[in-house]
Amino acid sequence: MRLLRLTPLLIAALLPAAAWAADKTAAEGLASTADPVQVTCEKISHKLGSVSLAECLQASLQTTGAWSVQEQPILIKEYPPLGNRTPRARVLMLGGIHGDEYSSVSIVFKWMQTLDRYHSGLFHWRVVPLLNPDGLLQAESSRLNANGIDLNRNFPTPDWYAQTRDYWERRTHKDPRRYPGEAALSEPESRWLYEEIRSFKPDVIVSVHAPYGVLDFDGPPRAPNRMGYLHLNLLGTYPGSLGNCAGVQHRIPVITMELPSAGIMPSDGETSRMWTDLVRWMARNLPKRDTKKAYASFDDIARALNSPLTVRTKAGG
Repeated sequence: MRLLRLTPLLIAALLPAAAWAADKTAAEGLASTADPVQVTCEKISHKLGSVSLAECLQASLQTTGAWSVQEQPILIKEYPPLGNRTPRARVLMLGGIHGDEYSSVSIVFKWMQTLDRYHSGLFHWRVVPLLNPDGLLQAESSRLNANGIDLNRNFPTPDWYAQTRDYWERRTHKDPRRYPGEAALSEPESRWLYEEIRSFKPDVIVSVHAPYGVLDFDGPPRAPNRMGYLHLNLLGTYPGSLGNCAGVQHRIPVITMELPSAGIMPSDGETSRMWTDLVRWMARNLPKRDTKKAYASFDDIARALNSPLTVRTKAGG
């Protein structure tokens, strides 16, 4: 076997490659220990012109312990009860269920800024600005998650497989953007949300979408007529949708705010008016029902799906 003679010239040639390998190893080590909130905020600010890095970091988002398909964290902000007041209701607000609906993420960040300034303890809030990080943060944002699943068709509803399959094949003609998956709650993002609803037991769920420019509502009590420039227009329910699952099947009010544009934010005035109308409606209408039955039915479905549901709680888990 012929040995390679290390001449000064060859050593000089090998040094850059060795240095690159060392830098790569160091970078990988830093990436594995980097703050997931910092990393995700950097990605969000690069994707969305209306959310700066400073704004994202100032939101003080926390990790939920759950991860997307591509092991990006699902982040949350809680506005808990205040010591001097018992909250009237629990509110779960969601943005970015569909990753290509940019405005649904951006406006939730704006409303978190409002809560940061004015949280009075009237309601107990949990806010998830981006449920589908893989869909938003890829090079070309997608409605779907990284497995090619529409998360808003992946929630358990009656006769889920037959109904979602029939709707997808006959009504959408197998539109890949509406693909529900092979089983209810097959995705880590939808499974985490289902468990979050079970544990938090919100009195109302507010889900922000785009671009239909209407207000949709599922479940009790009386639906709001409008919120800002969004007027009530009941779109109907779809097999596997969050509105069908939580609102129709479990009688938990689901307000769906469909912004008129996925890529353009509402004006500051409209953003404020929608918020004011939302809070006013909740103050007048919540809670006016027995939540025990709603969440008992959630538990029944979870048992049928092999409860407790397994949620991806760490990268690689």
